[in-house]
Amino acid sequence: MMTDTFSSLRAPLAAAAANLQLQLSDPQIDQLLAYLAMMEKWNKVYNLTSLRDPQAMLTHHLIDSLSLLPALRRHAVGKPLRLMDVGSGGGLPGVVIAICHPEIDVSCVDAVLKKASFITQVAAELKLANLHGVHSRVEALQTPTFDLITSRAFASLLDFTTLTRQHLKPGAVWLAMKGQHPADELAALPSDLDVFHVEQLQVPGLDAQRCLIWIRPKN
Repeated sequence: MMTDTFSSLRAPLAAAAANLQLQLSDPQIDQLLAYLAMMEKWNKVYNLTSLRDPQAMLTHHLIDSLSLLPALRRHAVGKPLRLMDVGSGGGLPGVVIAICHPEIDVSCVDAVLKKASFITQVAAELKLANLHGVHSRVEALQTPTFDLITSRAFASLLDFTTLTRQHLKPGAVWLAMKGQHPADELAALPSDLDVFHVEQLQVPGLDAQRCLIWIRPKN
């Protein structure tokens, strides 16, 4: 049962989705709010996020992750893809992607067992067959390769790409969510990587810089 606190967030969430030109169904809005409620509940014990206020969690976590989706949709064009979200923590942006894109199979990888367990619980409670919580250090993970590898506040771009390169399919890309334009991190990348697009993200209701870094290995 959705509490009044989270029911009151329905209108601002729907407005933010519309602002981002995302056509989310009522069940998807319900799942996003149920996920937020689960995060708030589990956070009391599992410390999934330093934020405690539901409104702040909505803006800084859910809507921030939603801002990735227009770019992701341009890339995916409706194709069924395998996506790894590295250092996923409480499932951001991986859970949001899984809810909004049921055709994308999402593995949220985290080295902390309780965080991976939370993702597994989210998948079970929200009946998301395309969402998987994976407990592992990403460099030690044994898994088939992925079409897309994402991260949000996981590590430097150099560490992100180095630790996950073995998990990229041929032709696959990395998609890193960052705050301010990370000029120093970009300069530290090896010459055999191609940063082929950097785009600014606009997060409704959040007065902060966000950008998306697209990277692929050079042929």
